Order: sequence, then C-alpha cells, then structure tokens
Amino acid sequence: MKFVTYELQGEEHAGVLKGEKVYNVHQASNGKVPDDLLEIVKGDYALDRLELNDGHDLSQVKLKAPLPCPASIRDFYAFEEHVITARGKRGLDVVPEWYEIPVFYFTNHHAVKGPDEVIASPKDCEKLDYELEIACVIGKKGRNIKASEASDYLFGYMIMNDWSARDIQAKEMKVGLGPAKGKDFATSFGPYLVTPDELPLHGELDLKMEAYVNGERYSVGNVKDMYYSFGELIERASKDVTLYPGEVIGSGTVGSGCILEQTGRDWLKAGDRVELSITHLGSLINVVGGEE
Repeated sequence: MKFVTYELQGEEHAGVLKGEKVYNVHQASNGKVPDDLLEIVKGDYALDRLELNDGHDLSQVKLKAPLPCPASIRDFYAFEEHVITARGKRGLDVVPEWYEIPVFYFTNHHAVKGPDEVIASPKDCEKLDYELEIACVIGKKGRNIKASEASDYLFGYMIMNDWSARDIQAKEMKVGLGPAKGKDFATSFGPYLVTPDELPLHGELDLKMEAYVNGERYSVGNVKDMYYSFGELIERASKDVTLYPGEVIGSGTVGSGCILEQTGRDWLKAGDRVELSITHLGSLINVVGGEE
C-alpha cells in the first residue's frame, strides 16, 4: 500500500493512495483505524480490510511528509561510492572501520519537511546541498534484531532528502563530533510511505535513484548499490537498543547523490527546484528559499 499524510481544508489526515485517488483511512475503516499515520505504524490494524470508497482526487489535497514527526531519525552512511568520493573531496581516505561496522547519526525529527515545502537556508550558509537517500520505517518493536529477520520489522520505505549546510558541517566536524547544526534545519520525506509488498523484491532492492536541480539531472544511482543492506543497518541500530515503531532509518547518500560529489557544480541558491525520485516511491520536490 502507499500511505500518505495529506491536508484537506486545513486538517491533516492519514490516507491511502490508489491511482490518482486518496482515501481517508479512518473513514475507510469505519473509525477503527486512527487518522494519524504515525499511530497506524505503531498499532496493529487490519489494513487489508479497508473499504476504499469516496476518495479525493490527488489534485484536491496537499501531500505532507508521510511522518511529519517520526519517533526518531537515524541516518546511516551505507553507500561506498559516496563515502569514497565525499571524503576524497575533503582530502580524506576511507577509514578501515567503515568496512567493519555501519555507522549513523541522529538528526532532528522535529525539522521534517514534506513535498513542495520551501527549504530555508540556515543563516550564514553559503554551501547548501541536497542528499539523495532512501529511508525505511520501523513497524514493530524489537531489540538485537538479526539482519536475516529485519524484514519482519519493516513497515515501509520512502524518499529522504538529508539537506546539508556543507560549510557549517565542515567546521563543526573538525571538533570530532557531528554532524549537528550542518544538518539540524531540515530533512524531507515523501511523497509516500510504501509497504514492501508494493516493491519488486529479488533478494535486494533494485530501485533507480535520481536527483534533478532545475530540471537538470545531477545524480543517478540504485538502491542495490548499498554496501550495507537495510537488514544490516537495522541489526546495527538495534544492537543492545530497543527499536520502536515509527523510527526512521536512512540509507545515507547514494553515490553521486549530492553536490559535494560533483565537479563544477554551484551550491544550491534561493529559487532552485530540487527533485528526488526513486522507482516505485515517487518524486519528492522542494524549492530552496532564502535565509532562515
């Protein structure tokens, strides 16, 4: 299923997208399912019994981030090409430890943006960047989850844009901690949260990933290029820690998936239109605004 959070007449609702129609989940369940997607992810509901009648045309509603305020966001560093290229741009080699364990940082789950929202550049940022990622959402409580069993804990997948203030990030990480303020201002999700049964699975996720700035393709890659699988990311995240429904796990940036990796590209500026797309997960579009 493709789940969405949408706004209609000033109110937010949880919905299911079928074709070009959005159906209110609460109404389709005769009130048995909450009208909040985060609560749906946390619960155990008979979602296959929804009566999808009287939907709204997609053009009539405003899509929001599927999870406007998730329980948490862990963002990993799982694509080898990105690690090699991005560190190389900073004159750094890939440390051996990267090949031993998947690493992550926590980002701000209260700064989530949705489709078509304007992204305000942080004050004093001169090197604003996008990052093309895929994220999964945890759907079941678990601790010390094995990679081979991780699919049982997945609710779905969505596109993620890990916006980055590169100059702020570079300065603060010299201290040996972070990223923090270089990432603190915005993370975009959307447009849908897609359950695994909607995706063609042949042992791995084979989904094309692309990024466009003002209509020009800047990035292209594939989810299958992840050095660490989502199962391995979930195993690492849950080691000695309990994961809860509604927590988000980001893949990290696909190879070529940011301006930092490009040669001869300008950083993002006010008015730029950034579009990220992943096969079966849709397209996530944001426009860059002025300074915060």
